[in-house]
Amino acid sequence: MLRLAVLISGRGSNMQALIDYTSQADVPASIVAVIADNPAEGCDIAAAANIPASIINKSDFENKAGFEQALADYIDPLNVDLICLAGFMSVLSADFCQRYHGQIINIHPSLLPAYKGLDTHQRAINDQASLHGCSVHIVTAQIDAGTILAQKSVAVHADDTKDTLAARVLAEEHVIYPMVVGAFAAGLLTLERRNNHITPIITSGILPGIIDGQRHLAWPMVEK
Repeated sequence: MLRLAVLISGRGSNMQALIDYTSQADVPASIVAVIADNPAEGCDIAAAANIPASIINKSDFENKAGFEQALADYIDPLNVDLICLAGFMSVLSADFCQRYHGQIINIHPSLLPAYKGLDTHQRAINDQASLHGCSVHIVTAQIDAGTILAQKSVAVHADDTKDTLAARVLAEEHVIYPMVVGAFAAGLLTLERRNNHITPIITSGILPGIIDGQRHLAWPMVEK
């Protein structure tokens, strides 16, 4: 059983997608904790799903080191396999990323390496990009620069606003994040760690459970 901790800063819509996926009986993964860096709405959502939810409020600490130590003290006894960032806005230090080397993954609203950081949708529109999308990647000390595990693209329409584009991208985020978790859980995605470099090892197969209303989705995901 793949054990997950989910870190959030807000309402946690990607967290909800992971809850919906891992709550299926045939998905060998379980969210053992949701942790927020502020009194986030997502904690109530997790609690309603009978998932332990805790607030480690970064504003209670004098510095990042203290906050991250408290975070690690909470996570370590849980023996998690993956730490999933789901709208977690606190930037993690190099020390924290190294402590959980290859165990932290994130969903980012762009086709990395394009548009790292914030305001990705407006930047794509400003650049008149034809494609935009989302990426699941390993978290490293460099923001949005870790190994990419999966991506899904959407077309950028001529009349798009950042909000309309964001809505279409978010819908795809709710698909590919569970897919990556399912691939880890089914042993179809493993990570080879060598000299601080991470290489994903991908095996073709069928993902467990229902994702986006579909059962028996193939992995790796192939863009149509």
